[in-house]
Amino acid sequence: MGAFESEPTDLRDTALQVAEEAADLVRRAREAMVAGDAVQVDTKSTDTDVVTAVDRASERLIRQRLAELRPDDQVLGEEEGGAAGDGVTWVVDPIDGTVNFLYGSPCFAVSVAAQVGGVSVAGAVVEPVDGRRWTAVRGQGAWLDGRRLHTSAPERLDLTLVGTGFSYDRARRARQAAMVAELMSRVRDVRRPGAASLDLCAVAAGWLDAYVEHGLHRWDWAAGALIAAEAGAVVSLPGEDEELGPDATFAAAPTIAAPLRAALLSSGIAKI
Repeated sequence: MGAFESEPTDLRDTALQVAEEAADLVRRAREAMVAGDAVQVDTKSTDTDVVTAVDRASERLIRQRLAELRPDDQVLGEEEGGAAGDGVTWVVDPIDGTVNFLYGSPCFAVSVAAQVGGVSVAGAVVEPVDGRRWTAVRGQGAWLDGRRLHTSAPERLDLTLVGTGFSYDRARRARQAAMVAELMSRVRDVRRPGAASLDLCAVAAGWLDAYVEHGLHRWDWAAGALIAAEAGAVVSLPGEDEELGPDATFAAAPTIAAPLRAALLSSGIAKI
């Protein structure tokens, strides 16, 4: 079956299958780590931007399984790179939330999305510890373990719970913190769990009313942003809203999307 003849639901099923297999690998590695086994850790852009041998093993497994299941497709992954092809490109984050993984927190996930022309058409986010499975197909909705997802509907901005994240670059992190300090008096509260894919899924489930972050890569948002959008969120991806910043990702319940965007602008988000 050619790239454009693939049914989106088939792509969703493939994304879920390989994400589940990788999540099982990551879960077993975490259990071994908690039991005392050492995990090899390297750094990337800064000393706080870490990658583990488990990240690499997870991505290798995903690539191997995709090569078996979808040999004509391209793969773009966080650890081994790649480029988009003319047909389906799989966008892979083998562990989103690696720092959480290293610290023993359960807040991390495996994220796999199928994109065509740079647009996500199907995706899955699987949590290795809790076992939750988030999925979406463009135009067909988003789901958590078989339950249809819908965003929240806060009545006012001051009742809005906002998720965010911070850069590995110290100077940019300071600017982000200053913006959040300005925003805090205008919303209910701010959360920073540490895994972008799960933050976007939380918007889809109504566990967060909104989420905004700068500096995400395609593998950070490819599946999660689709899940949020298919649950009804107003979503803008990097490059789509220059006023929020050229690399800003924004997802919000429709009832507060406009006032939150305005509050972010007046809080200095354009300076980040």
